[in-house]
Parts: sequence; structure tokens; C-alpha cells
Amino acid sequence: MRLRFCIAYGLILGSVLTGPAAAVEPDAPERLITRADAVRILVQNRLGQPFRNETEYEKAEHGALVEYYADSERETVWVDENGLRPRAQLVIRELRRARNYGLNTDDYDLPEEVILAANDKTPAGRLAEFEHKLSHAVLSYVRHARGGRIAPGSLSRNLDPTLELPDPLEVMEKIETLDDPAPYIRSFHPKHPQFEALRQALLKIRGGGDDGEERIALPKGPTLKPGMSHEHVAVLRKRLKVPVAEEDGAPVHPAELYDSNLEIAVKKFQKSRGMLVDGIVGPGTRRALNGGTAVPKNRERTILANMERWRWIPDNIDKLNIRVNVPEYRFRVFDGDKVIHAERVVVGKLKNQTPIFSDKMEYLVFHPYWNVPNSIKVKEILPYLRRGGGGGGWFSSSYSRPRILQAHNLYVKYRGREIDAGSVNWNRVNITNYHFYQPPGGRNVLGFVKFMFPNKHSVYMHDTPTKNLFNQTRRTYSHGCVRVRNPRKLAEIILARDRGWSSGNVGAAIQRGKNQHVNLKNPIPVHITYFTAKVEKNGKITYFGDIYGHDSRMARALKL
Repeated sequence: MRLRFCIAYGLILGSVLTGPAAAVEPDAPERLITRADAVRILVQNRLGQPFRNETEYEKAEHGALVEYYADSERETVWVDENGLRPRAQLVIRELRRARNYGLNTDDYDLPEEVILAANDKTPAGRLAEFEHKLSHAVLSYVRHARGGRIAPGSLSRNLDPTLELPDPLEVMEKIETLDDPAPYIRSFHPKHPQFEALRQALLKIRGGGDDGEERIALPKGPTLKPGMSHEHVAVLRKRLKVPVAEEDGAPVHPAELYDSNLEIAVKKFQKSRGMLVDGIVGPGTRRALNGGTAVPKNRERTILANMERWRWIPDNIDKLNIRVNVPEYRFRVFDGDKVIHAERVVVGKLKNQTPIFSDKMEYLVFHPYWNVPNSIKVKEILPYLRRGGGGGGWFSSSYSRPRILQAHNLYVKYRGREIDAGSVNWNRVNITNYHFYQPPGGRNVLGFVKFMFPNKHSVYMHDTPTKNLFNQTRRTYSHGCVRVRNPRKLAEIILARDRGWSSGNVGAAIQRGKNQHVNLKNPIPVHITYFTAKVEKNGKITYFGDIYGHDSRMARALKL
């Protein structure tokens, strides 16, 4: 029975592909299935072929297309019995402009355009191929526009953004209703002002123009201080656009003299970059003046990598949000598009990188305990404890606290009970089973407050007693957490908005000196980002060092 059905179905479909079928009985329809039905069935057949070596993203899109074309009530999206629908030509034109948005046009297997002759001779198989290819290309483009070109975690475990990729079936259902889907698929690109600014810079570079960055660089040389004379001071004047004051039309002193007006401009620049504001142009300030660290050799590649990372940031960012930019060593508090607070940060060392991800701040802790993570216990504390008399190991006295613990004011608990760390043979136990902690106080590594957005990386923002590190140009000193300069100001902003606290309330919590959790009524989005290129208001681009090598990894993965 099944065989007879298949033979009959094949005969019917074959007749549709070649010409009108003869009526089986006088009142039967001229065709048992329409040409459009035949195209849809052939698309289903193509989708039913064994999967290629597809990514998880592509498998999801393939499955969505299977579901979409399985619905016999739906019409084909891009073709009908007359050839191409107008929307197909509009979308193909849009996909061919993918390069203008930082994507690669060659990533989309676009079909050759089909135009039917009046005699209706174009094979249905060719129409089905067109329908299938264009649907796949559109879904790939939409995913790429929202950041799904690569799986960030495959490049580094420290790249862990939450991608908000579109549902492919919903995309197909929406396109079906639109005469011109081009604006719709274009809308999946980020709406952040920085993305568009970088896009414009990209177009300018590719067009042979400049990206707005003035190429006046300070060569290597001595530290420049107010009052001294040096030929590099004249270059510094050109870089900061500070001419020598004139009197009766003549300069009052040579351009090589570092005067007070130039000092003011240098300090203003240092403040804008979150640097130590001292008016002294040393190696760090020279690098910053030259475009962060230095203008990258391949500016186009750097811009493309940064545009890609903007696709990882959700468009619907809450009105109040916090963004940390790791390569810039700086965080900002945003109220909508307005920056209401910005400050320096210290981030993770190269071997303890601050991960890139988004979460929500749920509470603050005044005078926190520091619970030592396993990585520090194993790599930094255990070697000392195993050395014996040099700072740990086997201790036989009634209570002999190893020197490593005394030095850092650390205590140990085992199964919830305080124990004598000196009585443990650390050569025979698993240190991760022991809880090491530092109580609140002036020596606590977290300072007087921490800002908690619970995450799998155990990363948070906090105060620190080592304030001097904020004066360094390269601030990679932490074990992964983000150390904040002026944490009181951040606490005041957050708690004023969320709980109506005054500055006095925050001050009282600090002065009280007791461990205190303060839950937020409305959790605040926190985005730990990695942007090495930033377009300033005047159109110039400031570059920051690729301190963790993420630009290079992304360039290789995206074949930039």
C-alpha cells in the first residue's frame, strides 16, 4: 500500500514540474497540487537531507526552517509561481551590503536571481533551491548581526557574554508579513551610539579617508615637566592644540618651553583618561597621547573586533546601569545615555583575567569578610603552609598560627568550626575542604564595601586598601575582581537611587564598622566589557591596549 502511494505521489509531483496534469475525472481540478506547493515540497526535501557539520546555531536555524516549511498553510517566502517575490530582491540587495556593517558578505551563500519567462518554463527545483538558500542566508545574517558569528567561549573561557540571539522561527514568521524585510533584518544590528560611530569610522577608513584621529605622535624621550625646555614640548603643543601665548603679535617664549597653559591641558587630558593628574608627561602619558598605548597597525581589524563585541551588549539596557571597560581601566555609571559617574579601576592580572560578561548587582556588603577562593588557597597559600618552619606546615603547639596567615590576618574553619591552622598537616589534606577567611577591618583586602552581582566567575567590584595602584597607568593587579577607586561615591549613587539613602546613611554604615548586607530593591545591570577602541565626541578614536589578547583571538576566528 505504501509503495503504491509513493509511486502515485511521485507521478503527481513529476507532472507538476513538467506541465499541467490531465484531469483524472471530468470535474477534477486541472492540477492536484499547485506549482507553489511543489516548490514548498521540494524545499522540504532539501531540508530533509542529512545535516552537514553544522554549529549549534546552524542546527537551530535548520530546525526552524523544517518547522516553517512543514506547515502547508504557509506560502513560500521568496518565490511564487511567477518567479521572485519583490521582497527577495530587496533582501538580497541588503545582504550584499553586509560589509558596511562589519560583516562578511562571503559568509552568505546567496542564490542566483531567478526571473521566469512568460511561458513558465523555469524548473520548480531551481525555485526551491533559491527559496532554501535565501532563507538560510537571511537567518545567518540576522544571527551574525546580533553577535552569533562565533561562540565567544570557544576563544577564551574569560569571554562569557550572554548572547541574545533571535528566534529563527519568529524571524521567518515576521518576514512573511513584510513587503520589504530589509529594514527589519537591518534592525538586528546594535543600536548603541558607539557601534554606529565605529561603523562610520570603518566606512571612512575603507573609503581611503582618515578615521578622524590626528596623527601627531610623541616620540620616545625624557619625562617632560612644567618649566623645562625640550624639542618634544613643541610636539606636545601641536598634539594638544595649545599655542604659545602672544604679546603684541609675537610669542612670549619659545614653543619648546613647558608653560602653565600647557600644564593645564596635560592635566585635563590625564583626568579624561583616568590617569594620575600631575602634569608630568612620562612614558604612560606619552602612550596615552599617542592613542591609548599606540595606534594599532591594523585599525580596520581593531574596529571590526570592537564592533563585534558591541553585538554582545543587549540593546535594551536598563536606564541605570554600570559598565566596566577592562582595557581602559575605568567604569562608568549610566543614567540612560548620560554618564553620571566615572572612575578608575584595577583589573585582573594576565594570569587572573577579569572575565567579560553581564549580570545584575543584587546587594552591597559594608565591612565584608573576604572568603579566600580555592585558586588562591591552592596556588598561593598551600605552598607556604607545606614548607614547615618557613611559614606553615606541621605545628605541634596548642595554637600556633602559621606566619602566612598572621601576615594576611587570615583564619580557618573546617566544617563550620574555627580550627587551629597550625595543628593541621597540610601535606596530607585537601586544602579546598577548609574555609579560609579574612574578617572585616582595615587590613581586609576588600576594604569597607563590596558590590555583589553573583556569577559563576566569583567576580565582583570592591574597595581596596592599596590605593596607590590607581595611580599606575597599567592597572592589572587583581585576581580577577574589579577594584574601585572612590567606592563610597558609587555606594552613594546606587543606594540613593534604590533605597533613598543619603550620603549620611552611607557614612554611618561605614563608620559603624560592622558587617552589613544591603539588598537592592531593583537589581542594577553590570556589564564587564572589553573595548579597545572608543570614538570620542569630536570623532577621533582613542585606542586602548589589547591587554588580554582578545582582539587577536577574535581577528583569527573571524578571519579579519
